[in-house]
Amino acid sequence: MMKPPKMMPYLRIMRPELAFMDITLPVSIAFLAAFFGSNTFPDSYLFLKAIFGAYFAITGSYVINDYFDVDVDRINLPDRSLPSGDLKKSNALFFSILLYLISIMLFLSINIGSVFVLVVAILVITSYSAYFKRRTPFSFVPVGIAYGLVPLGVWLSFSEISLPIVLFSLMICITDLGFTNLDASRDVYGDKKSDIPTLPVTYGIPFVSRFVLLCWIVGIVLSIFIWYTANLGYIYLITAVLAAFWYLWKYFIFLSNPTPKLGEKLFLDASIYRGFLFSSLIIDISFMLIFNS
Repeated sequence: MMKPPKMMPYLRIMRPELAFMDITLPVSIAFLAAFFGSNTFPDSYLFLKAIFGAYFAITGSYVINDYFDVDVDRINLPDRSLPSGDLKKSNALFFSILLYLISIMLFLSINIGSVFVLVVAILVITSYSAYFKRRTPFSFVPVGIAYGLVPLGVWLSFSEISLPIVLFSLMICITDLGFTNLDASRDVYGDKKSDIPTLPVTYGIPFVSRFVLLCWIVGIVLSIFIWYTANLGYIYLITAVLAAFWYLWKYFIFLSNPTPKLGEKLFLDASIYRGFLFSSLIIDISFMLIFNS
């Protein structure tokens, strides 16, 4: 069988299927911080550094997770770069460190507060992959904390801490508890064989489906509070409500039939929901700044 091009395994391990969410998240935070702080578009130079810095930090966490999960992925996802043999473990480790270092350097050129938040997030997500995932069914908690810190790190590049970013970080943290457990529901068979006590393995997918629903409901409520506290327009509000109905409609199918296959589908749908939510915030702020200037 023909080997993929040399760069393809590196691109695949960065989860391109989640790129819509992973890119629009820091972009939306940059727009919200500049809009809320000074009623302007974000400075283009700071914007590019913060967006790439956040994106490399997020994708670096995917790579380090795959580095520690090769044995599980051989069962669950054998086509991934590491279990398929397309990428060596040592190369993946080096690539993850490189992504993290680039991210730190980019934020270091902005301000030290963002760097501190970023380093804490990296340490927390690495502790999940290297230690907690194989020892407790509640290992998803550090994942939520780590990803909840990402918006805060980007925000500090443009503005001081205020209520909208606190709510935004809480929204990401809480919904990521659900997001991670949908991913774990997809991987339940491989995790059982590898004696990894995730929440779906320990308590069953039906229990997890109810817990995840609670996470998403709280997240949706927080998305509305963000609209109110940041004084956003109706493009964001309408999209937030419609996207929430779309996702919950799909989710109730999973709730009535909680299977690993549907868990995988809802995991990908959740990334699309988030991507549309973040995109609507970007469009909403752009319209307000253009037409109110």
